[in-house]
Amino acid sequence: MASTTAKLPVWADVVLLPLINVALAFLVSGLLIAALGQDPFEATWILVRGAFGYEESLGYTFYYTTNFIFTGLAVAVAFHAMLFNIGGEGQAYIGGLGVGLACLALDQSLPFILLLPICIVGAALFGAAWAFIPAYLQAKRGSHIVITTIMFNFIAASVMVYLLANVLIKPGQMSPESREFASNAWLPFMHEALAWFGIEVARSPLNLSLVWALICCVGVWALIWHTRWGYEIRSVGSNVDAAVYAGIAPARIIIIAMCLSGGLAGFVGINEIIGVQHRLLLDFSAGYGFTGIAVSLMGRNHPVGIVLASLLFGALYQGGAELSFENPAFTPDLVVVIQGLVVLFSGALSYMLRPTLERLFQRFAAPALVEA
Repeated sequence: MASTTAKLPVWADVVLLPLINVALAFLVSGLLIAALGQDPFEATWILVRGAFGYEESLGYTFYYTTNFIFTGLAVAVAFHAMLFNIGGEGQAYIGGLGVGLACLALDQSLPFILLLPICIVGAALFGAAWAFIPAYLQAKRGSHIVITTIMFNFIAASVMVYLLANVLIKPGQMSPESREFASNAWLPFMHEALAWFGIEVARSPLNLSLVWALICCVGVWALIWHTRWGYEIRSVGSNVDAAVYAGIAPARIIIIAMCLSGGLAGFVGINEIIGVQHRLLLDFSAGYGFTGIAVSLMGRNHPVGIVLASLLFGALYQGGAELSFENPAFTPDLVVVIQGLVVLFSGALSYMLRPTLERLFQRFAAPALVEA
């Protein structure tokens, strides 16, 4: 007999609930815009057109999307072990340091085909190493992962400031950044890669790191749901006592999950350092690590959902920039408020309407299931 308990079906939890949350965020944003004397429908049109209306805007949208995929996957892997990794920002920052050091050391001597895998490994190792210390403190000393990862974000920022101001800065310049890498260390832009096949598109920062981000999505899906490590991660996240009874060491899994999470966050450096900036500089992580938390929550910690949520936030970043450019009344601060409302409803309040939906489903759908 079918159960009549108030439980949402998978499609409602994964698709319907996030869509309702996003709609509520835009509704509140529209009321805010109307209160400021502006037309919310015009603002929405400018935002959508700025994100998807022409080739260059699409390139920028997917460029932002790439970073959000990396940080969203990082949060998701840790969360499957019931670890709330708030340190994606610092791990992305230090991962970029690993990429930059590899390029500064080897760009004069190695071809791109050999340098690229070294940069990928460097990003993963440096990001994982930065996540290892909070993981060890949680696993062996009981320090709360949220507190330690937040602290390590600030430590990472301080380390980068010191290195770029005193060690890695290009001689003879005031700006705290390294020298430009040799061209053989540049990841091809997407418009350049498509031109190889005779496809002409507008120039944008979008580069081939998007392909690596999608490969990482497939890898995370295979890891979490089709490997022994993934089973152990999910077991520890679901019930630590049951995992111990099954012979799983929670401390080892905490360290593994956090190192994988840090490595994924470190891949932001691939997109930013060798994909766009072509030098090591300050603040390239630009808040991607924090937004990745909302991306993961909205995507229900699944790679497919994370890709869709990343696309939404990429559109908000690019469309918001277009909105503030087109209409001076929409200052950058107001655009940040709109983005923050989406983060609020999709992240912190993501389950606010779940009890209501469960009652509606029980009232209308459960009787039909019983009859069937």
